[in-house]
Amino acid sequence: MHFLDTCPAAHRPLSCRLGLQLLALVLALLLLGGCRAGGPGTPARTVPAFFAKYRDRSGFRTTEWSADFLQRLALVRVGKLLGGGDLTNAITGIRSARVMTFTPTSGSARDLVREGLNNEVNGLLQAERYTPLASSSGGAAEYRYAVRASGDQVSELVATGTMPDALGSFVLVQVQGNFTRAQAEALSRVLPDVVQQSAR
Repeated sequence: MHFLDTCPAAHRPLSCRLGLQLLALVLALLLLGGCRAGGPGTPARTVPAFFAKYRDRSGFRTTEWSADFLQRLALVRVGKLLGGGDLTNAITGIRSARVMTFTPTSGSARDLVREGLNNEVNGLLQAERYTPLASSSGGAAEYRYAVRASGDQVSELVATGTMPDALGSFVLVQVQGNFTRAQAEALSRVLPDVVQQSAR
């Protein structure tokens, strides 16, 4: 099959060798780019699929929030003390709520957050046409919020953020219910504190 090789090794010109090296480099970069863009494994397409994908993996913890739990945190009372009727009404409008936290225990696990988890969530929120809300700070943690809404009516609030004092950590919160945009914004302002208390 010698006749199929247009550049035999013994007589291969420099330009042919450079061309082969360039082709190998391009293929390697394409493979590397595909791995980084795809995130860890097959990207989840919805928020429930994301919870299901990572639920049993090492370092991840999922907690369901009941109405009793929210009341034990005295959020309704806080809302009344601060004159926050929107917060009180938002809490009573919650049908279900859950939080997933991830605390890495190694450098490679931190890379999972930086290069995989956040990109995966951002991609699915964009693909599912969630509407961003204003970000807010909860202590040392910065959270980003998005909602499913029809006009002023919100049916779902999703938040992503980090745990205080946990380098490279990741938090995903999903709250489903029936509230206005103002109520969702009031709820978003207390979510970081709720996450912190539920993770204890």
